[in-house]
Amino acid sequence: MSVVIKEVTSKKELKKFVKFNIELYKGNPYHVPGLIEEEMVTLDKKKNPAFEVCDAIYFLAYKDGKVVGRIAGMINRRSNETWNQKHARFGFVDFIDDIEVVDALFGAVEKWAKEQGMDALHGPMGFTDMDHEGMLIEGFDQIGTMATIYNYPYYPKQMERMGYTKDQDWHEFKIYIPDGVPEKHLRIGEIVKKKYGLKVMKFKNAKSIMPYAQKVFQTLNESYAPLYGFARLTQKQIDYYINMYIPMLRYDLVTLIVREEDDEVVGFGISLPNLSKAMQKAKGHLFPFGWIHLLKALKSKPKVIDLYLTGVLPEYQSKGVNALLFNDLIPVYKSVGAVYAESNPELETNNAVQAQWDYFKREHHKTRRAYIKQLKGKG
Repeated sequence: MSVVIKEVTSKKELKKFVKFNIELYKGNPYHVPGLIEEEMVTLDKKKNPAFEVCDAIYFLAYKDGKVVGRIAGMINRRSNETWNQKHARFGFVDFIDDIEVVDALFGAVEKWAKEQGMDALHGPMGFTDMDHEGMLIEGFDQIGTMATIYNYPYYPKQMERMGYTKDQDWHEFKIYIPDGVPEKHLRIGEIVKKKYGLKVMKFKNAKSIMPYAQKVFQTLNESYAPLYGFARLTQKQIDYYINMYIPMLRYDLVTLIVREEDDEVVGFGISLPNLSKAMQKAKGHLFPFGWIHLLKALKSKPKVIDLYLTGVLPEYQSKGVNALLFNDLIPVYKSVGAVYAESNPELETNNAVQAQWDYFKREHHKTRRAYIKQLKGKG
């Protein structure tokens, strides 16, 4: 029976769209399922403020009456303006290893993108840089993280078969926690603190960190501006992410570097206990019992730390501010018994970020890719 492509137009269909990823990877030891409730909000055009600057369409593929694939087509107008492009994105993509299914899914999004006047399709990407991006091309035997996509090895093979080529790669590292802070970092940290009038700030609860939350995202907007596909977050998006992330922070694993003269955030390091095993136990559901696994993991003494978000204002980059972050966080990681940290994706072209791991034992264990295809003719 031939493949049938249907646009998602109802909440019931959207739930099928979200749950297909969990069903496709059921029992896979490396896949980390997201939370159904959270992804439903992300994809909801009435609830996600990304739709201030984004357009999207979602498709499901059916074969013999059964869902066999999904894909989202997205256009981030703000990103296109920033980078002077006419690019559509694909994301939230999963499929069985079937040429007919894959061609039908991508054919639907390519047609939509051309109808919107776009001249290229790239991904996998999300609405913003805060969403999952990059298809795994190496490291299929490594457990995923909450912040990344896991996919079967046949995905990149199908992409290449369809004529999609490399646009950008990200590298991921296991960074082993040293017994102590490297002497060089200690020296640099003290020099930087005095030279630029900086202080290290720690927090005990949401109330104490909230006055700095907006400043952290302003710093993120500045520090991430040159990165692949990034578009500055709007005020509504910043408020959305603050409400989403502040309640789940582990405050001893958060460090801010603040300028003493005006209390501005010049750098931040936000890490979390690795939640991969807890997310697997939750099986996509926060309720009735998924939250218990997540809360237990958040409060645990983790063997693995996820380096979730790190940023330094451009004028302070390559000036040793990262040393201040390391000097504070390494002893914390050691005190909770962490063995290594997951870097999460770092652009392969971002030499400054990857150079900061030169003083640590590290292992490049995953690579992911954004693919691109030029679109010809009209839809």
